[in-house]
Amino acid sequence: MRKALGYIWGTVFVIILWWLLAIGIDSPALPTPAATWPELVSCFQKIMPQFWASFGRIILSMAIGTLLGAPCGLWIGRSKRADAIFGPILYVLYPVPKIVFLPVLFVLFGLGGEAKVILIAIAIFFQMVVTMRDAAKHVPQGAIDSMLSLSATKLQIFTDVVLPSSLPALFTALRITCGTAVAILFIAESMAGSSGLGYYIMHAWSLLEYPQMFAGIVAMAALGVILYEAFDIAERLTTRWRRA
Repeated sequence: MRKALGYIWGTVFVIILWWLLAIGIDSPALPTPAATWPELVSCFQKIMPQFWASFGRIILSMAIGTLLGAPCGLWIGRSKRADAIFGPILYVLYPVPKIVFLPVLFVLFGLGGEAKVILIAIAIFFQMVVTMRDAAKHVPQGAIDSMLSLSATKLQIFTDVVLPSSLPALFTALRITCGTAVAILFIAESMAGSSGLGYYIMHAWSLLEYPQMFAGIVAMAALGVILYEAFDIAERLTTRWRRA
């Protein structure tokens, strides 16, 4: 209930701020919420296919990036040899903006959804590797020593200590990367292709249909909120031991 009230308050605040900015700027490029909402309702059937196209790309790319990046990060974090070999490579590649590879991926995979999914997956992969590597390094040594004193195997230490201790960092990374993923997806969809919310928004902009454009922006914002809340719920369900 408290969280629902928080979302209501946040939504009301954003709408009021949006309304004040629209009145203050007084430009067709920034329509008021009152002008945008009817457009969102009337274009619902046109927006939803684009919404689901973007949603599918986000989910697939985040799944690929997480399933590949999280285990790699845990391995590097728990292995001094792996960290010595791959740590310097991360230092070089992680700061590089992954969006710069979009033209290369368009050439290799075409203008369809494959290039967009791969690009987002690459960005999430590096974020996961770095986050999970640091999380694995900071697992309390006392917990590991306790397991070793009970003759636990490496697999048992990993499943019973390293993985549970790293789960909060995993979900923190997911919440952070969902915003990054939506931003990259918008750029990729607006540059090429004929589907997705990024395409829908830029197409409306090219036609000077500003209320329709903002309806697409609201839909993309809703996409980010849904992902964020889904990861928050998943964290609460899988890390109940933290509240205990």
